[in-house]
Amino acid sequence: MDGHDRNEEHAHSQNHSQNHSHAHTAACDTGCCERLEAEGEVAVARLILDGGDLEHAANHVAGAIGTDPSLPEAHEALAELVARVGGPQAALKLFPETERYTGTLACRAELLAAAGRSDEAVQLLAGVMGAAPARPWAEVAWLADPELPGRLSSASLTQAVLRLCQGLGDPVSATERAALQPFAAVVQAVVEHGHDPQLAAVACGLARRMGDPEPAIRFGEAAVRGGAGVMGAIMLGNALRRFGRIHDAIALWTRTVEQDPSQTYLVVDLAESLSSVGRRSEGLALLEKVVAAEPGHEKASPALLGMRFEDDGDAAHLLALADHYREYPDHEYAAFLLGHHSRGLAWVGQVAGATEACINVLRQLIEAGNYGITGEMSLSIIEPPSALATLRLVVPELSMSFLEVGDPDPRQALRPVDVAVWQYADLDARPVFGPPSAQTSALVADLATPNWPGPTGLYDQAIALAGVPVPELLGVLAHPPAPQDAPWPDDFAMRSPDYWVRSVQTVACVGLAHHRADEPWASSERRRILLDLLDGPEDWVCEAAGMALVAVGWAFPETRDDVLELLLNRLAAFMQVAEHRPVTVLGSMCHLVLACPWLEPRGTAYVLDILKRLESED
Repeated sequence: MDGHDRNEEHAHSQNHSQNHSHAHTAACDTGCCERLEAEGEVAVARLILDGGDLEHAANHVAGAIGTDPSLPEAHEALAELVARVGGPQAALKLFPETERYTGTLACRAELLAAAGRSDEAVQLLAGVMGAAPARPWAEVAWLADPELPGRLSSASLTQAVLRLCQGLGDPVSATERAALQPFAAVVQAVVEHGHDPQLAAVACGLARRMGDPEPAIRFGEAAVRGGAGVMGAIMLGNALRRFGRIHDAIALWTRTVEQDPSQTYLVVDLAESLSSVGRRSEGLALLEKVVAAEPGHEKASPALLGMRFEDDGDAAHLLALADHYREYPDHEYAAFLLGHHSRGLAWVGQVAGATEACINVLRQLIEAGNYGITGEMSLSIIEPPSALATLRLVVPELSMSFLEVGDPDPRQALRPVDVAVWQYADLDARPVFGPPSAQTSALVADLATPNWPGPTGLYDQAIALAGVPVPELLGVLAHPPAPQDAPWPDDFAMRSPDYWVRSVQTVACVGLAHHRADEPWASSERRRILLDLLDGPEDWVCEAAGMALVAVGWAFPETRDDVLELLLNRLAAFMQVAEHRPVTVLGSMCHLVLACPWLEPRGTAYVLDILKRLESED
């Protein structure tokens, strides 16, 4: 993992304290929309300026520059306002530094530059660019002044670059790169005509983000030569690593930590770089040494667990990451690694796929675009009602018939239960609960996801359902939102409606795990409901309830033995049934048990053997 690069990343934000509204059209994509709106702001500003209301005029000038920073007429209007009030220094009070609207701050930066306060101007503009890096804030005349680099303090510019980089992705987009280029040119000019290693180091970081290998490495090397210390080594190493010279980065960082072993965060980057080039044992040794000296290290402890998982694939390391994050909730790197390594793991990080014959039919119809097919299709044996309901959601005119029910009867619950989602009339499964409200359906749809950042992440996401009445959530299980209305990108829900329905059912069941959360687990209503669903008629609902139990186990260590026992009991029952007829949810149930890393090794081996046999039968 790229630990240091990740630490440098921050989300982009733009806070407009004033609303310059506009009815947008398709022309917005070409920039015409912003230009027209900005021109309108300029016209209004000049009218108001003629009337003498300077503060009101300043507001519209800020609106013009905030809407289209490169509009020449907007800057001309600002110059007219400055002349009216008696110069840039006097005009500053019209654009206070406490304002948070980027247009106002861009105007203030321009006035500071005109007043000869270049360092302040550049620092302020850097903050504006960081807030909205795709906008052409740097396309202003004062920043293009060839004399500007000579007027700037390298220390002040260093702070400006750091401030800008806090708002940038790594790397920036092509649009952002173009918008930032004029500012980067100023930075480069100051670096090349000065001898400040700290500025060279941060300039290296900016060039790396902008995807410019030559200046990035050149500035980094200058920083190291000039005595920028560890900061210079970090920046140069990241540039070398980004632009294909990872072995040079490893050599540099190895020398650096040998000279200063206290740089434990750099040790993490070095260890992860070693692992990425096939030297994982060396990386593990470095991390183990750091963790032995500082068990609660913010990055080394999570990195060690993540690397151990990479080494042997044991999900117990992911569980340890979750436990670490619970103990140290400010250690965000643990949460990041847990999410990263959970990807692709059935039920640990994503919904397990469906295996029913009717779903295979549905996938073929979707691939052919044949949604309007009518008639009846016969299957050899009855299948879970949720699978059949998913088929009807997408192909409503196609009905299914079955040659047999199977024995043992999948329509029967494992034991008498108080809460069930489906009730049968012969072979027809009907929902016990009515459809949920539109509000509940929309909320669940927004929360449903085919993957999640580990079971604890899923549990935390589902807390939004804590106040939803239980009958509503039970209604969602049989009446999921249609995949046609899913908020997932690229029509994924329609291309894989089984994943959509199973994701909806999963988040609804994890929502049930938040019901009356103050009750002790062993005697709680939420446990009773989830256990009834787990032990109910053979269906996807059993799997969704099982995942809710897994999430509870990950989130609350004291429940783990109970959760595992409940899942093992259900798995054992499915295994007995599978001796007599197919059980489509058996493989998924195996993965649910394996998603409990506190399962003892012999049990893990047994469940893995079941999965191997199922795969060989396919």
